[in-house]
Amino acid sequence: MPYFQTWEEFARAAERLYLTDPMKVRMVLKYRHCDGNLCIKVTDNAVCLQYKTDQAQDVKKIEKLHGKLMRLMVSKETHSGSLETD
Repeated sequence: MPYFQTWEEFARAAERLYLTDPMKVRMVLKYRHCDGNLCIKVTDNAVCLQYKTDQAQDVKKIEKLHGKLMRLMVSKETHSGSLETD
């Protein structure tokens, strides 16, 4: 399972994966204090997307993506188009 090199590519791919089949997608965050790495994984059991960072400013980007996906998950309307990522 390779890691994405840029945040923008990962965020776009994660949103596309969620929008294709929202009922199968799950997201996992893992922080390893000894390495200082934060890893985010989005998967639907067929496709696995991963991004790893040790930069503190990337935490805000991860929080934004997480919040955006959570809003999509709890909204009652269906979303057929892709979303813009910051």
